[in-house]
Parts: sequence; structure tokens; C-alpha cells
Amino acid sequence: MNQSVRIDKWLWSARIYKTRTLATEACRKGQVSIAGVKVKPSRMVTEGEILNVRKNPLTLTLKILSPIQNRVPARLIPEVLQDLTPAEEYEMLEMARIASFGKRAAGSGRPTKKERRDLESFLNNEDE
Repeated sequence: MNQSVRIDKWLWSARIYKTRTLATEACRKGQVSIAGVKVKPSRMVTEGEILNVRKNPLTLTLKILSPIQNRVPARLIPEVLQDLTPAEEYEMLEMARIASFGKRAAGSGRPTKKERRDLESFLNNEDE
């Protein structure tokens, strides 16, 4: 029995996206591909297919182990998919997180005099 399921439904069921609507939008925007071909949300997927899912700043490479239709608990995810994402992608994610360290939250305004001094002293100590 070769079971198949819609890709947007599988992405939601496998907890790649929080809602099925987000999974559908990702497919429509071309962020999901199979064998280098961008797929529509209605594309049926089967066991063994390899997906590329672009979630900035990294691209996940996933192998479908089980084409499920219902959302599963997080502890069962290893039975549903295999993560084939190269380690370099996760390193890039870590670098992006580190690069955003000095940025302020939007809407928080200018730094106070004390915050500016603390930031300058931190940056000067890091250079030494």
C-alpha cells in the first residue's frame, strides 16, 4: 500500500510549519521543492521523497519516512522524517544569530547613555 498525502498537510503534520496555512503559503512562494522543482500545495508526496524547505536563513533537507495526515507529537517526529540537512546550514543559522546580537529590538528607541557606554565597553573588551 503506497500511501500519499498533500505536501502542505504533511509539512503541518510533521511540525515543519505551525499551521497548515503557513505550509500552503510557503509552497505558493516557492520555498518548498522536490528534486529542484518548486511544488504546489496540492502535490502528493510519498515515502522516500526528499524535500528542500527554505526557512530563512537556512534550507532544510528532509526525507519523508511516513506520509502522515494527522499532526503527531514532537517525540514521534523521528519516525516521520529524517533530517538530511548539512551541518554547514546549521552553522550559518548560528552565525546569523550571533550577527544579530548587537541589534536592538524594533520600537525600543535609541539606547540610553548607560546602554551606549556598556555596549562600547563590551566591544572594546572584545577587540583586546
